[in-house]
Amino acid sequence: QVQLVESGGGLVQAGGSLNLSCVASGRSFSSYAMGWFRQAPGKEREFVARINWSADSTAYSDSVKGRFTVSRDNAKNTVYLQMNSLKPEDTAVYYCAADRFYSRIYYSPNAYDYWGQGTQVTVSS
Repeated sequence: QVQLVESGGGLVQAGGSLNLSCVASGRSFSSYAMGWFRQAPGKEREFVARINWSADSTAYSDSVKGRFTVSRDNAKNTVYLQMNSLKPEDTAVYYCAADRFYSRIYYSPNAYDYWGQGTQVTVSS
């Protein structure tokens, strides 16, 4: 079992930055792929970014590519999402998730086995 706890959300003006963190419990964290998703009110949960266990492979949605960076520190059981040049449309609850089996459909929430409780990000215009 893995427990995930996100932090770092908040209110920021458009053009600003936030750095989200997700701390995992459990000894197997370093072997999991980790993803970030977000969900805005009335919308489905959508893929944001993903990183493999060794941090040498990442993927991003088109909407955040070039603005967001995913990274991880396996020694600290932590995955990060650095968000720059934030836009009002980035407003959502952000979730981290763990994928034990490296699903090919990494962009789908169904690929992930464990989820955090989420952290709110609000970007004002």
